[in-house]
Amino acid sequence: MNDNFKCIYKILKTLEKAMDYSEFDTSQIDYHSLEVSKERWSRYIEMMSDVGYIKGVKITSYINGETSVDIKDIRITLKGLEYLSENTIMQRLYKSAMGVKDLIS
Repeated sequence: MNDNFKCIYKILKTLEKAMDYSEFDTSQIDYHSLEVSKERWSRYIEMMSDVGYIKGVKITSYINGETSVDIKDIRITLKGLEYLSENTIMQRLYKSAMGVKDLIS
């Protein structure tokens, strides 16, 4: 599976789990924790917002080409939950990867 979709899945899965909490630590889904460039991460967030998987993000594009992404109010939408539900192959890969991570940690 493509690493792009693994990162998107991880963001959505983390947001789904965050539904149980009144406060959410966004550092769990920032570009550092996902180990991707800030630019790639910003594009993931923008794409997921554009297709309706997430909401509560503020994306600002500047004249110099830079983009600012504010995710302090980020949350998953019903469409994002449907994506997780329908993507059973990715669920299995994610669980396998977490199992491997636990074994080598």
